[in-house]
Amino acid sequence: MAATVALGVPMPKQLPITGTWTLPFTAYLVLLSNRIVYHRLKNERYLGDRLASSTSTTEPPSSDRLYLASRAHVNFLENVPVGLLLAAVAELNGASRKKLHYVLATLFVARVLHCELGIYRYGKEGLGLGRPVGYYVTQGSLVGMAAWAAWCVRGYWGF
Repeated sequence: MAATVALGVPMPKQLPITGTWTLPFTAYLVLLSNRIVYHRLKNERYLGDRLASSTSTTEPPSSDRLYLASRAHVNFLENVPVGLLLAAVAELNGASRKKLHYVLATLFVARVLHCELGIYRYGKEGLGLGRPVGYYVTQGSLVGMAAWAAWCVRGYWGF
């Protein structure tokens, strides 16, 4: 698995695991973005994160589909870039690629659970069981990857 660079010098691929997971994460991000666009076009609400029928700006409108779509999108963007960055740091510093696959798969499933069975869960006002499960699994994945990346470079600090 090497690519040829200038002067025909073979260069190994640097982040094959993190690179592999960019496709499913990006595809799901596009889906979340398209849901926002769908609700904007359907309700002719082109700016803001709430439908025109929402009355209160201080309480979250649990039945406002545009608001829920916006929150799912923002929650995804708050966590996934950090997760991919941590995975890249761990991978570049020698983390097990097989284990890294498992961690990124876990992070992906956690984010989908958080949105699909949490925020979008009908009749649960955005508080489906997937939301806390997805949240805690995401936090565990991020903390675990950060600790793992630090462990991979422990020799640099003399440990």
